[in-house]
Amino acid sequence: MDFDTPVARRQFLKTTGLLTGVLAAGSPLALIAPSRAWAVELKALTTTEGRTLLMVFRTICPHDKLDDAAYAVVVQSADADAAADPHALAMLRAGLRRLGAHFAAAPERERVRRLKAIESSAFFQTMRTKTLGTLYATPMAYAYFGYQGEAFSKGGYLYRGFNDLHWLPDVPLEDSGPVPGQA
Repeated sequence: MDFDTPVARRQFLKTTGLLTGVLAAGSPLALIAPSRAWAVELKALTTTEGRTLLMVFRTICPHDKLDDAAYAVVVQSADADAAADPHALAMLRAGLRRLGAHFAAAPERERVRRLKAIESSAFFQTMRTKTLGTLYATPMAYAYFGYQGEAFSKGGYLYRGFNDLHWLPDVPLEDSGPVPGQA
């Protein structure tokens, strides 16, 4: 997602759809983004299809406090695949049709039910793989989860975050099992 590049009018007119949003104030993403507003151009999908796909990704990997901007990156990736391959676009549109017109507005329980009904389909498996492979590989997800990135080029993890698991509860030493070197 490019926040600073101006979009030429001719390029904008080639866009099929557009997803837009605003980052929540105080979110980890707001700290790394140059602006709180975001937009993703869609080349193959309509805005409605993009919003529906965003909710598919959010339902597959639900993180209540992760901004939609992170999921929009996954939509942009799926859209790029669909723009490059007519078969991928047809599969994607057929899968979205199977989910129904109001999937994006449905309550989470209903979205989960609809996705479970098609979980063996090529559409669901492709979208699941796309979500896992793209969402968790973005700097936005890194910021949200507190991942500092690879450490090899910075000297390794031993002195740079090895024990920085602040989100895990402290485990009393006596309950943690055998300590190496002590018998």
